[in-house]
Parts: sequence; C-alpha cells; structure tokens
Amino acid sequence: MDLSGKTLFITGATRGIGLAIALRAARDGARVALFGKTAEPHPRLPGTVYTAAAEVEAAGGRALALVGDVRSEESVAAAVARTAEAFGGIDILVNNASAISLSSTPDTDLKRYDLMNQVNARGTFLCSKLCLPHLRRAANPHILNLSPPLDMRPKWFAPHVAYTMAKFGMSLCTLGMAAEFAGEGIAVNSLWPLTTIDTAAVRNLLGGEALARSSRKPEIMADAAWAVLTRPSRSCTGNFFIDEEVLRQEGVTDFSPYACVPGAPLVADFFLPDAVLEATPTPLRVLL
Repeated sequence: MDLSGKTLFITGATRGIGLAIALRAARDGARVALFGKTAEPHPRLPGTVYTAAAEVEAAGGRALALVGDVRSEESVAAAVARTAEAFGGIDILVNNASAISLSSTPDTDLKRYDLMNQVNARGTFLCSKLCLPHLRRAANPHILNLSPPLDMRPKWFAPHVAYTMAKFGMSLCTLGMAAEFAGEGIAVNSLWPLTTIDTAAVRNLLGGEALARSSRKPEIMADAAWAVLTRPSRSCTGNFFIDEEVLRQEGVTDFSPYACVPGAPLVADFFLPDAVLEATPTPLRVLL
C-alpha cells in the first residue's frame, strides 16, 4: 500500500514534522490539506501555509493551503469542509499542531497554560471529532497524533507540569478513541521520536544550534508516519509508536541519513519510557 489517492488533513503543517509528513505523502501523489496559522512570513519561523503547499505540489501531490486556528471550532470546521469539498473526503488526520512551554508552575502564566491545552489536547479532540464523519466513509481511515507514550512517572511532570498535562492530553485521545472507534475500523495511533528532532521548537525554545546538531531530521518522523498510515486500519490501532522502532520493523537498519550531523551524539527526546531506552540499539544521551 501507499498513499496514492489518499486525502490527508494535517495540522501545524507549515514547517517541521508536519510539513515533512506532507511531503512524504506527496511523493505518492496524495492530496494534502495543510492547516496552519502562518499566512505571512514570520521573522523567527520558516515558511507559510502557501510555501508549504507549493512544496507539496512540487513533490508530486495536490495541495490545499488552509489558514486557520486549531483552537477555533469555526475555523477547523470550515477547513474540514473545504478539504472534503475540494478532495471528495478525508482519509487521514494528522494531529501535529502543538504548543510548548517548559516552565515551572510559578512561571507558567494562565495565558500560556490555556494556549497549550487549547492547541494540544483540545485541538486534537476537536479535529478528530470534526473529521470523524469523513473518516467513517474512508477505505483505510487513520488518525495519527504526534504525542508521546503515556509514562506517568513524576519526573515528566515536575519540571513542566502544564506542558506535560497538555501533551499527554493528546495521548489520552489516542488511548480512548482507539477503543471507541475500533468497531468502525478507524485507526487511532500516536507517534513519537526516539531522539530530538531538528525543528523550530528545538532551535528556538529548547537547546538552540547545539541541540539541533545532536538531533535527527524531521524526515525520520515522516517515514515512520508513512509506514503507520499505510497499514490496515482495523489491525493497527491503539499504539504508541516510536519512530525508530517503526522503521526497524520495516527493515531499516541504517539511520545515519537521518542525522543532522553524521556521527554527532544523539539526544533522547522527552517522555520515553525506560523500556524503550533499554531496548534501542542506538546510543543516546539522556538529558532527563
């Protein structure tokens, strides 16, 4: 299977992992609706929904640029309706949009708290709810949430409880909706990286150029997402996938092309259970 003829609705698709997933699907000739807030060039962030759409078209897909806010029910509803009208339905939803602030409780203002919960947990729930009628009519429907395994150890909460709550809210959507829609054959899974990924968040908020050099490219997440989204939806649901583990299942053994700097030590991402770290053959530097 591939994604030829499939329609994907991707949130936060302007750049980074969302755009990489869109471009991987485009190589199959997929139709991609790119939903994002950036309509005009941003001084610190690359690209707009329109430049992303142009890249999708150049890669062989069909693109629909949708400017909107995942926090707004009206905005999402209009974007979903436009996608279904333009492409005849929706086969796959990728909930990639996310907001992050690694701040302590005293340092997290309520505006930032609300933003993280509205974008991450609420946005994932909202997009899933509004895409559901179209997914029910799809041949191999998938929802893929870019969210971590549910590891409830206090160490993931203590430094940034507000962010962890919001991010795990996405994962709780996976846990619940996979069971809720299993009888209808709609797959709901999560995908999370083994290592940090070179994105705007890593460069601007987490570790700057130094951490980016010890990260992998977004393409590893795109290839792993493609592998998940081409699996039969009735037998592939309720999983919390890790990108490298997915690709090893697909027969990949050489991960060096994904490294931002070949040979640089790689850093483990947040929220990885000990069992994942113990099982991986990839040497990782653990920050937390």
